[in-house]
Amino acid sequence: ILLIEDDLRIRESIARSLAANGYAVESRHEGMAGVQAAVAGEFDLVILDLGLPDIDGREVIKMIRAVSQVPVIVATARDEQEEIVRLLDLGADDYIVKPYSASHLEARIRAVLRRTGAEASTILTVGGLVIDQDAHEARLDGELLDLAAKEFDMLAYLAAHPGKMVSKREILAQVWRLPYGGADKTVDVHLSWLRRKLGETAAEPRYIHTRRGVGVKLVDPEA
Repeated sequence: ILLIEDDLRIRESIARSLAANGYAVESRHEGMAGVQAAVAGEFDLVILDLGLPDIDGREVIKMIRAVSQVPVIVATARDEQEEIVRLLDLGADDYIVKPYSASHLEARIRAVLRRTGAEASTILTVGGLVIDQDAHEARLDGELLDLAAKEFDMLAYLAAHPGKMVSKREILAQVWRLPYGGADKTVDVHLSWLRRKLGETAAEPRYIHTRRGVGVKLVDPEA
């Protein structure tokens, strides 16, 4: 994904959130640099802020459309119907109105990628674990797991980063949306429930491995 956004705080927040959910993100803070990247790179989607310091975002859309059909989602502070129609007519595939949440943006991204046929797989596989994020189902060796919502979300997040040691703070931020942390006990309890449903224990782990003071990782036990 190419992110063209001049606000550093927004740019870093969006890039971090998308990367945590499995997207590879490059960012530019100026329009012309964004056009050059869009033309030179092989991106599946562009997220474009209209209020850029060097060139109007509408011109960026026109420049990109002159040479590429890469999907473009426009981030705009205006939600007037005439403005939205104008953006779509210029070649934008979708729009999102500021301020917006990371989950709202990701839903827009998935919808656009589905329409354009460029969507990355929503099926995560780690060993005998198969996690279907769209269907919100997880199976172990073909058997459907009975998971609560947060159990599923945590398992899917770990499965999106197989073999990576993820801190409990990161899990709380990405799964519980608690950017300033929370109680590690919350993660510990859900890990205990997950282990039980995966048929393992902390003493004899297979998929879920923890390291005190470091974090948690999901691995293929046969690897």
